[in-house]
Amino acid sequence: MAGQSDPHVSLFSPPEVEFMAEDELVEIVPNMRMDPLNFICGDFDPFYPQIPVKVPLWLAAALKKRGKCTIRPPQWMSIENLTKVLEGEREDRGTFQAVPFHYIEISRLLFDHARDDIPDIYMVRSLIEDIRDVRLHKIETNLEKFSATSAVKIAHLSAMEVNVVRPFVVRALQAFYKHDNPVLLVDLDSVSDRQSHPRCRERQE
Repeated sequence: MAGQSDPHVSLFSPPEVEFMAEDELVEIVPNMRMDPLNFICGDFDPFYPQIPVKVPLWLAAALKKRGKCTIRPPQWMSIENLTKVLEGEREDRGTFQAVPFHYIEISRLLFDHARDDIPDIYMVRSLIEDIRDVRLHKIETNLEKFSATSAVKIAHLSAMEVNVVRPFVVRALQAFYKHDNPVLLVDLDSVSDRQSHPRCRERQE
């Protein structure tokens, strides 16, 4: 797809989208006692051993790396819920299942930083990859039916999916706009002719 083949037209790179996903809250179970933490993004309660608390994913990863906590995978990452999503994606070719906006990035970060905290990690990873592949195929199929319009609405796309689709849709809308406005095309053609024949213009002057 356009966004994948030409990274320069995407508004964000995959690492940048992943960086934004790190602000999503996840639940951790500390194994130490610590005073409240105060950050620009918010304040977080005191930490007590074995008492679950929600923190940003970046903080959870940092504490996990230091052996200070375990991370509880979100409920949507259970095999049961992922299986339902995958079945729904395959059964309904016209719509997308509701998934967390950063499901791709969150799962990738948890696979990297909390492998030992995810039950049946290989099955979970496989299900998420299947869901991603099915959804990308559906996006490509929907874009093949793309027609002239002033806006494009595809419900329940994730952040990474939107980032991939946006460049193609923007270019397509621009092309439709130009073709629907012959006056604009004439102006653009005349400018192009003048720029491509500078010597002719000099002789006329």
